[in-house]
Amino acid sequence: MNLEILHEDAQLVFCIKPVGVLSEEGGMPELLREQTGAKEICCVHRLDRAVGGLMVYAKTKLAAASLSRQITEGGFEKRYLAVCRGTAPAQGEMRDLLYHDARSNKSYVVKRMRRGVREAALRYETLEQRDELSLVRVELLTGRTHQIRVQFASRQLPLLGDRRYGGGEGEIALWSHELHFVHPQSGEKLRFTAPPPAREPWTRFTKS
Repeated sequence: MNLEILHEDAQLVFCIKPVGVLSEEGGMPELLREQTGAKEICCVHRLDRAVGGLMVYAKTKLAAASLSRQITEGGFEKRYLAVCRGTAPAQGEMRDLLYHDARSNKSYVVKRMRRGVREAALRYETLEQRDELSLVRVELLTGRTHQIRVQFASRQLPLLGDRRYGGGEGEIALWSHELHFVHPQSGEKLRFTAPPPAREPWTRFTKS
């Protein structure tokens, strides 16, 4: 498999993760080592296997530590595009308590804090509405398993194609669209974007 690499330097490699490929060991890191010849490829953030889009991988331990620290301290910004069923409000913020059941690999919105429950937060804005679908841009404030998928589904706005959370059959309409962070070596503020693929359902919208 030949990956689409958007940028590469001594510390980092930016690429598009294809739908269906693991973002962690057993998937993208091995493919990137083979394609770039890098001895070390470290995964510092994840995408669900069924979701595609922009990712950054560290090529050194220094870069991995810097990016991990930025993620922990909130300096690593991630934005996504999603298509959900129904009419989403113009903008908003979602805050929930999420519990992830590892046995079923499914997350749930719960009402009270207990063991295994974590706070989840995101912001979103609706870019366009068409055919009883809403195109939304989502900024993650926390990174929880299936977070965008379950938070929208819990508000009767399941992502199109997300069978696990009530969105019907097909490919999940969720795409890693934008990353902001500081380069671990130069200190430069970096911003990378990647449009979703030119296929359904993205082609229904003019702003995707």
